[in-house]
Amino acid sequence: MLDNMITYRLYSCCHPKLEEVTLNTSNWEVVFYETADGKQVVDEEIRAFGLKPYTRVLQTIGLIEQFGIDLRGDYLEHVSGKIWELRVSRYRILYFTFTGQRFVLLRAFIKKSRKTPKKDLQLAENRLEDFILQSGL
Repeated sequence: MLDNMITYRLYSCCHPKLEEVTLNTSNWEVVFYETADGKQVVDEEIRAFGLKPYTRVLQTIGLIEQFGIDLRGDYLEHVSGKIWELRVSRYRILYFTFTGQRFVLLRAFIKKSRKTPKKDLQLAENRLEDFILQSGL
């Protein structure tokens, strides 16, 4: 089990203090939601943030691939039902976990208020249903 453990010194995304965190490396897969016609809408939404935020989001996605749900802390937070939120500064990516240790990214947006906008949550829920239909489950 120790082979899968690693200690990181991370800056909290919401609180500017250095934290030492020991996490279990688990190698999760991150999947970007695509429409039935193959359009990668979530990737396009993240790219619309600009180059620097896009890079920060991809780095955080890399941490998710490595540590999965053990990452929690300031990065991952439950929103509603099966929907969770990946937090990178003021940028948010709504996702859900799927069979086989997969994170499915559903919707990316810039959070401008304390609550997650209902339209973004509804879009994520619609995409979740569509993803499951496309998967044939």
